Amino acid sequence: MSDTITQSVIEEVLEFVWTEREAGVSSIEKLLAIAEIKSAGATLQSLREMEAGGLLKLDGDTVTLTDKGEGESREIIRRHRLAERLLNDVLDVAHDSLEEYACSFEHSLSATVADNICTLLGHPPSCPHGLPIPRGNCCKKTKAELKPLVVPLTELKARESARIIFIIPATFTRIEKLGSMGLVPGSIVTLEQKKPAYVLKLGETTIALDPDIVKDIYVRRDK
Repeated sequence: MSDTITQSVIEEVLEFVWTEREAGVSSIEKLLAIAEIKSAGATLQSLREMEAGGLLKLDGDTVTLTDKGEGESREIIRRHRLAERLLNDVLDVAHDSLEEYACSFEHSLSATVADNICTLLGHPPSCPHGLPIPRGNCCKKTKAELKPLVVPLTELKARESARIIFIIPATFTRIEKLGSMGLVPGSIVTLEQKKPAYVLKLGETTIALDPDIVKDIYVRRDK
């Protein structure tokens, strides 16, 4: 493939050929009119270079994916939609900003990191817009193994230990307060009880917290 076409253009084109196909569209003219495609700098010449590289097949105004292009598009779509799920479900990014942030985020994800995110989220079948997320190797395990790696601390059982992975506090003051108690990412805590208040043990320290604070703490079970 010619050096004149960048990897970002290739990925953008492959992503939109896939999404346009989902919408029942395979027109080259319509593909090149998409704002994101124009912004990436993709042209008819770009498509021809991708055809020469074995990723696309052009026939008149019709563009389709080759087997090679299908495989690469599938991974790009998977990364993008998993990024949207992470931003929406864990980071609480506004719905109308998901596409923008996911587009930036997806390019930094390796297949391994994408699988880790998928497992963390419990192998979601669709993105926040309802579109299917292509399944990965991590989704092919037995049903008993399909458990999120990271869960709210509230899901722990009494006497169960876990490592704090991240905290999503309602206010900055709250995260400062938790930090002053030693409740920071990386800390290992044991849930002593859930009622009438959540009681955690951090080293030799016992801490009582209200449920509305505990729900902001996400952990990975200590194995």
